[in-house]
Amino acid sequence: MTTSASSPALRLDGVSKSFRRETGESVLALDNISFSLDQGGLAALVGPDGAGKTTLIRLLTGLMKADRGVVSVLGIDPAKNPQAIQSRISYMPQRFGLYDDLTVRENLDLYADMHGVTADDKRTQYARLMEMTGLESFQKRLAGKLSGGMKQKLGLACTLVRSPELLLLDEPTVGVDPLSRRELWEIIRSLVKEGMTVLISSSFLDEAEACERVLVLDEGKKLAEGPPADVSSLALSRTYVLQPPDGMKPRDFQARLLADPDVVDAVPESGHVRLVSQAVSGRSGPAYFGGVLAQPTAARFEDGFMVLLQQTGGAKPNPSEEPQPEEALGGSRDDSMVEVHDLDRRFGKFVAVDHASFNVKRGEIFGLLGPNGAGKTTTFRMLCGLLPPSGGSLKVAGVDVRQASASARQHLGYVAQRFSLYGQLSVGENLAFFARAYGLRGKKKSERIAWALNQFKLEPFVRLPSAQLPGGFKQRLAMAASLLHRPEILFLDEPTSGADPFARREFWQRITVLAAGGVTVIVTTHFMAEAEYCDRAAILDNGKVLAQGTPAELRAHAPAEAGHIATMEDAFIAIVVDARSKEAAEHGERES
Repeated sequence: MTTSASSPALRLDGVSKSFRRETGESVLALDNISFSLDQGGLAALVGPDGAGKTTLIRLLTGLMKADRGVVSVLGIDPAKNPQAIQSRISYMPQRFGLYDDLTVRENLDLYADMHGVTADDKRTQYARLMEMTGLESFQKRLAGKLSGGMKQKLGLACTLVRSPELLLLDEPTVGVDPLSRRELWEIIRSLVKEGMTVLISSSFLDEAEACERVLVLDEGKKLAEGPPADVSSLALSRTYVLQPPDGMKPRDFQARLLADPDVVDAVPESGHVRLVSQAVSGRSGPAYFGGVLAQPTAARFEDGFMVLLQQTGGAKPNPSEEPQPEEALGGSRDDSMVEVHDLDRRFGKFVAVDHASFNVKRGEIFGLLGPNGAGKTTTFRMLCGLLPPSGGSLKVAGVDVRQASASARQHLGYVAQRFSLYGQLSVGENLAFFARAYGLRGKKKSERIAWALNQFKLEPFVRLPSAQLPGGFKQRLAMAASLLHRPEILFLDEPTSGADPFARREFWQRITVLAAGGVTVIVTTHFMAEAEYCDRAAILDNGKVLAQGTPAELRAHAPAEAGHIATMEDAFIAIVVDARSKEAAEHGERES
């Protein structure tokens, strides 16, 4: 069965879907959703955690059935004939099922054989996919030894072994560095140019801005549908940039601005604060916020998205729900809390960390930035005493981790890259378990669990198995557990990966409060805009520290462009590409 060129590739008409949690409550994941996408189109699904994006995609694949409404994919009802759908589409879920103990080529062969791809088609398709993804020289490497970005490209290649008519991608760029993300999007655009229909869900709103159409969801309801410019237009004449007052950090000025009832959103950007205002009638002349003159700037999709959420009761934390500071930790702001000198880590002949050096003071927010596989997580694990270094020295809270890793860990809190709590245990049981692990007993234990439930707004979920929490609340629970024992140093390994913009704002408000109270924070992130919250950051690649300094000092590495203020992403790409170009040139000289 084929569809005519004029019929949509996918259509939903009045679709609803609900689930029942183990606690007995019913959750409406999709509420009367209507949406269509023409053949050859590129569309994005965006919305906060728990908005219904993954549920919608799974309905289109035939893996779920709608409770009500009509779902049509390539002219077929996936509930009635899922096999017919699945033979013509490809679906890449959030955690694509690569086999770590198989090579790149063996993974491709496995998926090709599952889909009945002939030997002749394999040769043709593999050559195309290797060129498209840049995986040609890695065909014999085990998938488990690929970087995060390369794994995503291999996952995408596996979904394309049979040239589908429709490609469904659920958060394909989560946990992917800016360079790899750019490469993935070059592949997606080339597929659309060839006539493939692509639907993608994403927490990067600049990706939605690059699509032809967008569907914005929140708590299962449709908030907007149409070209991205329609959403951007909601913030027209309401977006500004402001220079923080002398001596005030952008993140602290942001916190002040978010308390202003005339402000919808505020976020640090290139040393300034970008602000979206309420539509205030009767305002004339220059605009001032927080006593500072605001300069108008062009609206973008993320600005309109935050306005849209605010109009439906979200997008800006309620002042009564903002994180409350605890009693400040003792000590001087000049204290060195983390000292790393010539740190090495080798796995056989592979050098994961190569003579890295940096210092972090009390109450600082320090960023470790770098491409997938740069050595950030390995560095984290050594700092936490979970992995012995091969060389060099490191001290945490004045303790030599090589000599006394157990005593050093008493000062630490750690939020891992992937949700690492116990999914089968309830929220309350997880907190009780980690409180005991941190040595809390009796009244102190009860007080800290009560604090965590209140501070992170987890009371409604206290009996819910943590595996059933929405992504944003899983992150809250992981953070709450790491702070039960009031650590002096908090390690955060990609804590906002996959989180929506609202959840990221909320997260950084908490980090700002912790740092103000004397907690030292070391964080890795692939959202380069989040590096603006850091006091200082280091950029790594191939285990080496390429550059470090304040955000302003790092942005100075970006090439100057007329009319464009350099961002941290510009700086990141410039620093990494320049280092790789020099390394390639040196390698070429050695070979010759």
